[in-house]
Amino acid sequence: MRYGLDLPNFGDFADVSLIAELAATAEESGWDGFFVWDHIARSTAYPPGIPVADVTVALTAIALATRRIRFGALVTPLPRRRPHKLARELVTLDHLSGGRITLGVGLGSPPDAEFEAFGEPGDARVRADLLDESLEVITGLWSGERVDFDGERLHVHTEGFAPRPVQQPRIPVWVAARWPSPGRPIRRAARWDGIVPVAPSGGGNLTADDIATIRDRVGRDDFEIVATPPKDASRSDYESAGATWWISEATDRDAALAKAKAGPPG
Repeated sequence: MRYGLDLPNFGDFADVSLIAELAATAEESGWDGFFVWDHIARSTAYPPGIPVADVTVALTAIALATRRIRFGALVTPLPRRRPHKLARELVTLDHLSGGRITLGVGLGSPPDAEFEAFGEPGDARVRADLLDESLEVITGLWSGERVDFDGERLHVHTEGFAPRPVQQPRIPVWVAARWPSPGRPIRRAARWDGIVPVAPSGGGNLTADDIATIRDRVGRDDFEIVATPPKDASRSDYESAGATWWISEATDRDAALAKAKAGPPG
């Protein structure tokens, strides 16, 4: 099992230089991954006027500040991104980092503040369709081959992109899925490279038994399961259940610095 830190891209962490400093510290202290959230606007859960950093700029800072650790966004609301633009950004970051970036994706939340406020569709079914179609477009563009795609929401006809990613057959794709799941989110994740299970209330804190059930439902061994266990959880229980990543979150500067310096759970 590998260990990663996951931080918001707002509040204290709207300072991208701080994110870069924390990423470098985490790498020096033995963490395996460093991840950031991908929000663009304030939800009602946070105070008015809270500063927010652009996630692509933050990921660039992480790439330049580190040499070893895996990094990425957990997770990017793919339905509000232009898939061809994101495909270019991620390949550029993949080359900049020597093949260390992961694409984490999800429907996005909250739909009112991050979609409808900007004239984007907030309906969950529409966003799910956009998520699935965008992944097909992005991975098609990464292949370097011509893309002729006509979905319900997206239509793309273009030559494949160059350069291709450093990582082959593609940049890893981890898919967020609410748990317990009605089925489609788990099936979606199982088609890709990993799952980021999300509790009904948002965030992690799923039990080791939940992780074991997800592993059984996915039915694959070559698959990442990204767990955010509750405080004082047993590492061995989660590893035995099939978790491949143990993610620790921090929501303010002091807590993040302390965790980065302390290194992964020992």
